[in-house]
Amino acid sequence: MTLYLRYAARSDRGLVRSNNQDSVFAGPRLLAVADGMGGHVGGEVASKVVIAAIEYLDEDDPGGDMLEALRQAVDTGTDDLRHVVDDNPDLDGMGTTLTALLFNGKRIGVCHVGDSRAYLLRDDELTQITHDDTFVQALLDEGRITEEEASVHPQRSVILRALNGMHVDPDLSMREGRPGDRYLLCSDGLSSFVSAERIGKVLRSSASPSEAADQLIDFALRAGGPDNITVIVADLIDDNAPESSDGAPVVDGAAGNNQGQRENTGDTPAGRAALLRPRKDEPAEEADDDEDSQPKGTLRRRLIASLIAVVLIVGLLLAGRAYVGSQYFVGVDGADVVIYNGVDTEIGPVKLYSLQERTDYQVSDLEEATQVDVREGLSAGSLTEARQIVARLDDKLLPLCPDPATSSAPSPSAAGPSASDPGASDPSASGSAAPTDTAAPNASASPTDTAAPGTGSAAGSASASASGSASSSAGASAPACREGA
Repeated sequence: MTLYLRYAARSDRGLVRSNNQDSVFAGPRLLAVADGMGGHVGGEVASKVVIAAIEYLDEDDPGGDMLEALRQAVDTGTDDLRHVVDDNPDLDGMGTTLTALLFNGKRIGVCHVGDSRAYLLRDDELTQITHDDTFVQALLDEGRITEEEASVHPQRSVILRALNGMHVDPDLSMREGRPGDRYLLCSDGLSSFVSAERIGKVLRSSASPSEAADQLIDFALRAGGPDNITVIVADLIDDNAPESSDGAPVVDGAAGNNQGQRENTGDTPAGRAALLRPRKDEPAEEADDDEDSQPKGTLRRRLIASLIAVVLIVGLLLAGRAYVGSQYFVGVDGADVVIYNGVDTEIGPVKLYSLQERTDYQVSDLEEATQVDVREGLSAGSLTEARQIVARLDDKLLPLCPDPATSSAPSPSAAGPSASDPGASDPSASGSAAPTDTAAPNASASPTDTAAPGTGSAAGSASASASGSASSSAGASAPACREGA
């Protein structure tokens, strides 16, 4: 059975930004959202370039390998971005996210880079089908922060991947289409300010994609609308439906010169809120050109300086994360020797390492100096190197402790009568020889291992004393041996 898309797309600059850096394309075969970044102009250009590079996918039945078609389109967009920067060096640093769906009537290819999102509503259950390429999402994946902490994290908008003229492998996946499926593509201007629960309610209750798209934009504006907001809502319907789509492809946002930007009439709560405050980069009152020229120049320099700082911070974060992920060290977890991925450092509550694998060694089985080294962490440049360090611990193991059964058995010389023992030939004396009062003084008074003649217990005491003395001289802080398996 062949399915069709009925879709609606909306893009709004929000209540704070003076321009829209998002771009959107929605057609019978291709749905795509791009969220540009890189300054007042760079973000617009980046999202436009990428949408222009992939929109040809909507013109023909993709057939064949849809994921390969998406990959090639992304590569084309990357090349186009690089050429634009080569021709306009002042745009260096611009980039864009991309979330796109390619449809062939039965199956859907999903392409994703960045923090724009795609959701699927199926059987009244909402599922996010893309994975955010953000610093905060990486912390979530590693279990270092909770969902609640992520929602207020100061770096939640820092993305780790974007299309910026350098090669990027997009996340690609295939999905089977079903009649009644409803898809949502959106920029983070929606998902960062409207909860997933609210999004799900709107998608379930709206009779059409157009109604759902309008409501989602309104909810983002009610939340303050600090960012550009772009959404596509698309339903999969069967060929017996009276209406298969909303018509021709829709191009909006920066790519469509904001032709779909709604005028603010003040007849909604969000609209009335917008009328009460000026945009950040628009003056609240009119002034003559001479008065405005100096403040605008100062503001422009501050914006450029801020942008440079953000780019540097993001670059450092990316470089730092790549370095941390490539490092390993051998350390301890409780009583065990283990291998960690990362560096042995903590920044506040965030640990820059995670458990990679456990070993068969226990810390107490190692020589004292090696125990200290392992507790302090033995650095390695790769997992293979870390495993080699662990293998070398065989040379640092304590000797096995003697078998208790063997060590406690009396030796013939200790148990048997001494030739010099006058009571050795008297069987009745053997029971009283051990506890005699004369043996103990002889054993303790002599600094040597020599025991009083005929006192087997004294010989044992002297032997124990000598053994204890030797053990003390070896150091009490580490055991002299390790237990066998």
